[in-house]
Amino acid sequence: MNLRPLLFLLAIMSLASCKQETFSLTKIEGKQIPITDSIAIDKGIDSIIKPFRESVNKDMNAILSYAPETYSKNDGDLNTAIGNLMADAVLSQSDPIFNKRTSHNIDMVLLNHGGIRSIISKGNVTTRTAFQIMPFENSIVVVALKGQQIDSLTHYLSQAKRAHPISGLQLTLDKNYAITEALLNNKPIQKDKTYYVATNDYLYNGGDRMRFFKTNDSLYVLDYKIRNAMIDYFKSVDTINPVIDNRFIQTK
Repeated sequence: MNLRPLLFLLAIMSLASCKQETFSLTKIEGKQIPITDSIAIDKGIDSIIKPFRESVNKDMNAILSYAPETYSKNDGDLNTAIGNLMADAVLSQSDPIFNKRTSHNIDMVLLNHGGIRSIISKGNVTTRTAFQIMPFENSIVVVALKGQQIDSLTHYLSQAKRAHPISGLQLTLDKNYAITEALLNNKPIQKDKTYYVATNDYLYNGGDRMRFFKTNDSLYVLDYKIRNAMIDYFKSVDTINPVIDNRFIQTK
């Protein structure tokens, strides 16, 4: 007689009759393990990574231009050389793309002071320089704003009292930070005219409390990162020459 099916059935019945134990988590413990040079390199893994690391470093260290001085976002009160360069680069590189798609031209650029994450050191300007200045994946968008929204934009700048990078706009404040003159393309702002303002997707979505972008006629997404615009700009000039100028000043 084959007893195997009977023994199997008895085993199942025995397990079913056992009291089920329950467990509950009472504590989680952990510790910080710092990653330092003291951790030995796994030669096998490193040999796999090495070709990719060397290729990336070669691309990142490619020389694009030259900086005759060191430039920092803290060099000016209301406009800085590095911020002006950044805004001008976005304007010069994105305007042909925008014009080709829409037959319009970009009137001005507004970026944010906090988005500048590094200095430009004196010497060779490389692809790595662009990544250090703009490590974020922010892309350029163009927003169609009426003159009334431009007024809100200039009011924001006067109250922010920070060197937010701008290009195409000239803004003058008095000693009390009231606007005494605001010009776009060297002309007074017309309330009913539509202006095309280039910015980044972070600011368009209300970053740095720039809520005036949401009241707009149209939004154009260029699929062009600010970092890539800077790289293309660096490639186009042998030596960069950013300056602090009168695009955003305060009179005494």
